[in-house]
Amino acid sequence: MFVPGLIARKRDGGALSAEEWRGLVAAVADGGLPEYQLSALLMAVYFRGLTPDETAALTDAMCASGARLAFGPAAPPRLDKHSTGGVGDKVSLVLAPIVSALGVWVPMMSGRGLGHTGGTLDKLESIPGFRTGLTLAEATAQVERIGCALFGQTAEIAPADRRMYAMRDATSTVECIPLIASSIMSKKLAEGLSGLVLDVKTGSGAFLPDADRGLDLAQTMIALGAARGCPTVALVTAMDRPLGRACGNALEVEEAIHALRGEGPDDLMRVTEALAAEMLVLAGRCATAADAVAACRAVVASGAAARQFQRIIEAQGGNPAVVDDPAALPQAHAVALFRAPRRGVVARVDPRRVGQGVIALGGGRAKVDDRIDPTVGFVISAKPGDLVDARQPLATVFARDDDGLAIGLAALAEALTVADEAPVALPLVSHRVTTTGVEVLGNGTGGD
Repeated sequence: MFVPGLIARKRDGGALSAEEWRGLVAAVADGGLPEYQLSALLMAVYFRGLTPDETAALTDAMCASGARLAFGPAAPPRLDKHSTGGVGDKVSLVLAPIVSALGVWVPMMSGRGLGHTGGTLDKLESIPGFRTGLTLAEATAQVERIGCALFGQTAEIAPADRRMYAMRDATSTVECIPLIASSIMSKKLAEGLSGLVLDVKTGSGAFLPDADRGLDLAQTMIALGAARGCPTVALVTAMDRPLGRACGNALEVEEAIHALRGEGPDDLMRVTEALAAEMLVLAGRCATAADAVAACRAVVASGAAARQFQRIIEAQGGNPAVVDDPAALPQAHAVALFRAPRRGVVARVDPRRVGQGVIALGGGRAKVDDRIDPTVGFVISAKPGDLVDARQPLATVFARDDDGLAIGLAALAEALTVADEAPVALPLVSHRVTTTGVEVLGNGTGGD
């Protein structure tokens, strides 16, 4: 395999065969492809794209580069949910206990924070003792025992993707639809799933802010899943404002616990229920989305969802007492209110700036090896369209010290705008995408 020739062909707009992609991915997995050649290949793909056949070949090769979760033929349906990333997006922490409490197995492999967006693993690790680094054997055994495991990508799963993803991050080639799709689907297909639900974010805080590109990504992943026996459905949801109120690791876990006890913010619950309903219908547990939403609400109201989260936490070495008393989570040392600068309407709560503010406080990574402070972040009570008075509290900053408070207040001053009027917010859930096409759900007013 003459790698420079393959790079040149891709650079010039040509396509590589499935056999050539298998060879390249094998070289990535075993370290035989130098970083300078991998970075050149990724840049060529970024600018030239991949054909559908190439995207499929890359996905298959990366999935085959490692091991897979294996469940017996009598196993219940196995479903997962994947989000393309957002600010305040703690849906996985609420959805996984709800769906698994309803009899669907949820082997949920998640990631860490990327750029301005938070990561499910970082949030879970703010629970004292919680271990996300499960082996495949441990994850499989836990799913079989309690119906759910929340874990990170191991060295056993799609090792070529681990190296390729790190190089994409280093070479600014993350935002490439074929590379995103093949990365996500190679890992999800390795989970041994019966079906997959995608939460594709759109708006100013999304990795792909443009709705058309988000739909393109959704359709690409749906086609990959369908062709490999994993029925896949996508919902397009809003990320032009943070989801829920809490932004920051321990703060988001606390909000997720309140949600599992029936006290979650309305927007968080609506997105969670919409995604959970798709999972339950795909799994054959409910006939309609309306039936599924009712089942979700019942399992929360009964306390079963919160108890399931306790079981998951205990199984993975964490302190299950946090579900009964979220004060057992790590707490910030300094707290301050952010107040409205004037009377008017909240015109904007910029999720990207909020996410960057969490990183500046120490709650995210500016470099790969940065340590995260799980206690810091924001709780933002204001939503676009709210009428507010001058000096009215709009948010709370949680920081390490007084210097952190100043950083957080400055970030909120940039992120929150009060004006005479507010633009129309994106619909919370705007589209449903399946193999049959795109269904428009949103009404354009910020509602369902």
